[in-house]
Formats: sequence, C-alpha cells, structure tokens
Amino acid sequence: QVQLVDSGGGLVQPGGSLRLSCAASGITFSIYTMSWYRQAPGKQRELIAGITRGGSTNVLYSVKGRFTISRDNAKNAVYLQMNSLKPEDTDVYYCNAKFIGATDYWGKGTLVTVSS
Repeated sequence: QVQLVDSGGGLVQPGGSLRLSCAASGITFSIYTMSWYRQAPGKQRELIAGITRGGSTNVLYSVKGRFTISRDNAKNAVYLQMNSLKPEDTDVYYCNAKFIGATDYWGKGTLVTVSS
C-alpha cells in the first residue's frame, strides 16, 4: 500500500521558517519525481517545487530564493525548506510522487499558516 505522509506545517510569524517533510512507503522512491504543491480554499492546486530522480530541482518563480526542495533516497523522504515566509504562503501543502506511466500519489496535506 502506497503512503505519503506529509508533516511539518504549523503557525509561524511572517519572516519565519518551516521545514516540511514527506515520508513515502510502498513505492520505489528513488525513481519517482517528488514535488510539493499548495492549495488555498477554492483555488487550484499549485506546483511549488519538484525534484527529479536525478536530483534536478525546479522551483516556482514566486518562491525562488526562499523555498528549497531536497530529497533523501535512503530515508524515502522529500523536504521543503521554507524561509522568509509571507502571509500569502498560507495554504495546505501537499506532497506528490510521480512516475511516467504510473499513478500519481498524494499526501493528505499539511497546513501552513503565516500570521502575526
């Protein structure tokens, strides 16, 4: 059974930092492209950052320089380090695992609230 468990969200003040984690099981983690998305109520889910099996990364322009995605294949985990957080970063953040020709998998989401 495939599971993606995303965690690390919470309440943080503007300018603060959070590190999201996603632990995967039931898949051959190292071959999957891993990504983080976020979604606000009533809005489409938005791709924030992705990291390929080879370690190449892609980050949404609006968070470039503030957010960093990384992975640890030995731990079957992907991370999103978020610095200099802004109120507009408030969203539910979701982990995604994608492999061409196979089913996408999603975590259940972790809520990030940036507020003073």
